[in-house]
Amino acid sequence: MKQNVGVLGLGIIGSRVAENLRKAGHEVFVWSRSARPVPNFLASPREVAEAAGIIQIFVRDSAALLEAINDMKPALKAGHLVMNHATVSKKATLEAAKLVEATGASFLDAPFTGSKMAAQNGKLCYYLGGSELMIERARPVLEASSVKILPLGGIGDAMVLKIVTNLVSSVIVEAVAEAASITKANGIPLERLHEALEGNANYSTLIGMKLPAIIKGDFEPHFSLRNMLKDADFARELAAAAKLETPALECTAAAMRKGVDAGKGDLDFCVIGQR
Repeated sequence: MKQNVGVLGLGIIGSRVAENLRKAGHEVFVWSRSARPVPNFLASPREVAEAAGIIQIFVRDSAALLEAINDMKPALKAGHLVMNHATVSKKATLEAAKLVEATGASFLDAPFTGSKMAAQNGKLCYYLGGSELMIERARPVLEASSVKILPLGGIGDAMVLKIVTNLVSSVIVEAVAEAASITKANGIPLERLHEALEGNANYSTLIGMKLPAIIKGDFEPHFSLRNMLKDADFARELAAAAKLETPALECTAAAMRKGVDAGKGDLDFCVIGQR
């Protein structure tokens, strides 16, 4: 069923999701802070909500999410479905849901996993928190950009799981970066490290993507260091609230913060392997 869909935020992921929606035959209305020469670019989130009944949000952070929702509020009503795909804090997720639902509209907590090429090829995996009824309503829209849709509980639960899976990704890449530094310091070509890891039980899709980038010094952003640090800080907040110690997370966050402070924040997060 073809629908009018709104996309807020046309960065690395949002722009590609919008294009996949168009290819699937949906009428797509878009907005981003910077004007883009794309079809149906509108002046504000409110205008997008006036044009579309289902809205997908891909903004940068918690503040941008709440700002977009507050702008849309006068246009939201029963029948609207708002999905937040930006990785934000659990607190901001719950606040966003409250704002949307106060208008009579529905909300889904819908972060995703997958970076630039996954979005381009319609291979994202969405983690969904919210009512089963709304998940089924969203499914035809989400299928335009995804290979998997995973219902994972209530609003807020999907966001927590997204945050902790990014914790795992960042710690793995930091470990690979340290392994690469030790390998190089011992005069061994880094290609041998890749070969050794390919035959090891710990090899993964993530290592297969990020170690070659570290070897080549290719830090074109698929998922930026700045955004990964943001997500690590959300994980640190969750751990602190539960009075949990997370030493691996702490040292990885410190390495990423050092990279951001050095001006590398807009590069891919595997730039932490640049020693």
